[in-house]
Amino acid sequence: MTTTITVKGQVTLPKKVRDAAGLKPGDKVEVRATASGGVYIEKPGASRSYRERLEALAKERIIRDITTDEFMEASRGEISTTRTKITRTKK
Repeated sequence: MTTTITVKGQVTLPKKVRDAAGLKPGDKVEVRATASGGVYIEKPGASRSYRERLEALAKERIIRDITTDEFMEASRGEISTTRTKITRTKK
């Protein structure tokens, strides 16, 4: 969808977008630019919960007891079968 920026820098979000995001008149939103030139508009705190999910995933350490070099060797098929075994933890 395309919308226009007014001379005051205002943008009207189309109704379909507001409805999909659950935005109501008077709601506050966070606006941030991306490195690729895009713009994100989201409810306050939405990015924080996303970051919390990423941090929780990082703490799980899906691959254990193997160095990065050993993992890269294994991904290229260079690892010996007698070397460290790659294990995946279950939730």
